[in-house]
Amino acid sequence: MPLPAIVSADLRLNEPRYASLPNIMKAKKKPLKETTAADYGVDVSPRLEVVSVREPQGRQAGIKLGSVNELVDQLKEAGVI
Repeated sequence: MPLPAIVSADLRLNEPRYASLPNIMKAKKKPLKETTAADYGVDVSPRLEVVSVREPQGRQAGIKLGSVNELVDQLKEAGVI
């Protein structure tokens, strides 16, 4: 679908519909037609390229501060406030 698009869903979206036994038996006898994406004119070639993968850096140990004033000073040094 062309973008921008709006998609809505109903509350009953995830409620399963249970098939009855006679319908299951009928479904076993029906032929199964297999199609590919190319039959529908869809291009499924990959469009993304992985440039690099690396593990994130480990977390550094924190420090304990004795008062709120020390915390404010540390935040000012870090350029947060």
